[in-house]
Amino acid sequence: MFEMIVDFLNALLWGKILVYGLVGAGLFFTLRLGFIQITHFKHAIITLLHSRKVVTPGGLSSFQVFCTSMAARVGAGNMAGVAVAIGAGGPGAIFWMWLIAVLGMATAMVESTLAQIYKVRDENGQFRGGPAYYMEKGLGQRWMGILFSIFLIIAFGLVFNAVQANTIAAAMTQVFGFSASDIGLILVIFSGFVIMGGLRKVARVSELLVPFMALAYITVAVIVVVTNIDKVPAALMLVINSAFGLQEAVAGGVAYSVAQAMQSGIARGLFSNEAGMGSAANIAGSASPYPNHPASQGFVQMIGVFVDTIVICTATAAIILLTGDINSDSDGIRMTIDALTGHVGQEGGTFIAFTILFFCFTSIIANYSYAETNVLFLTGHKERILPLFRVVVLGMVMFGSLAKVGLVWALADVSMGLMATVNIIALLLLSGLTVRVIQDYSHQLKAGKLPTFNYQDFPELMRHKDNAWIVNTVKTTNEQKSDDIPLLKDNNTPT
Repeated sequence: MFEMIVDFLNALLWGKILVYGLVGAGLFFTLRLGFIQITHFKHAIITLLHSRKVVTPGGLSSFQVFCTSMAARVGAGNMAGVAVAIGAGGPGAIFWMWLIAVLGMATAMVESTLAQIYKVRDENGQFRGGPAYYMEKGLGQRWMGILFSIFLIIAFGLVFNAVQANTIAAAMTQVFGFSASDIGLILVIFSGFVIMGGLRKVARVSELLVPFMALAYITVAVIVVVTNIDKVPAALMLVINSAFGLQEAVAGGVAYSVAQAMQSGIARGLFSNEAGMGSAANIAGSASPYPNHPASQGFVQMIGVFVDTIVICTATAAIILLTGDINSDSDGIRMTIDALTGHVGQEGGTFIAFTILFFCFTSIIANYSYAETNVLFLTGHKERILPLFRVVVLGMVMFGSLAKVGLVWALADVSMGLMATVNIIALLLLSGLTVRVIQDYSHQLKAGKLPTFNYQDFPELMRHKDNAWIVNTVKTTNEQKSDDIPLLKDNNTPT
């Protein structure tokens, strides 16, 4: 009965509501911002390169926030999720993952900018922000923020962490023959060590691990592509043809419809890059961005979607598709392990197992940081509840190590879909303010100034006396310094 309810909700959310909602929102923001993910792509990269600077005390650097959001994004969705998408929807699912990523870059820009606009300081002086905050303060609908927080806590604090632990246990069991219960216990110990240190410790660990592990994985994928360069054109055509139903059958006669490819690609793409879900916006609100303007964090988070899906998910797809043998009956992570083993031998399975371990471990701790912000939102920033919540999170890590993967993935889809639905509504309702803030940034940039945020130019913010931009106004200057000049070279302005 429970599985029937889960399946019904998934069919409703991913078969109808979110296919239109996510694509529609991505198209709307792309057009409204003048294809900002293309016109400002270079500037977004430059902003990321300068993102280690911290403008105000109490905030994390934009780079720490970027790495923490990447820690949550890069995990089971990039390896097991890509394989699940191919198995359920065929190679064409990869095309729809690409599309939702390109559109999602604009959505990520909007939600992260909003998180910055409405951020506050908690009792320890740390910035906090995210969808729950902009729903309460921007829309004046605390009930909506409460609803979103509950969905996020269930999704990220509980279900998604079970998914990540499940993927780690499956990889370690297949490659090394370890006991799933032993793997679960080790994960609980190390995850507990990090999350007990709170948001700053999560950010520090993410900043150390994420760049290293992402570069290692991409390097291996590039080696696989180069050694199979003659197969790349055929693999690319297979993806395109399958996406539009032009490939009648693949994998030994298994045929996939366009609807299957779309549903699988969009669902797994969102699970991986999280654009529009409202999750990465929670950590985006904790940054002290450089330049000192809400939109600068939006540019940084926009690149996160690109790296996650266009780069890392494509790397996994290449590893799988270039084998020439797609086993639709294979479990997600097992398909990826088998594919890389086929390319480079047994060492491939070992590499994937350790990559999964680090990717998914950092996802667990980053997912917790998202949930922590929403627990504090619900409790009025009272931290007494956090120790108990951390114990519950670690319990779900243990549960995920032992659970059946099918049901866990299905639960992840439901909770993610409910979150995304609530968040998309809020993003659309607040789109007018967000667009004006982003345009304010671009107009200053075009005028040759280092963008800074003046909250007095936006009357909507004046009634929120706890807004961090009002309480902690930092006087900055538009004078160009030698290390600021690269930020001023991209003068494109959204329409």
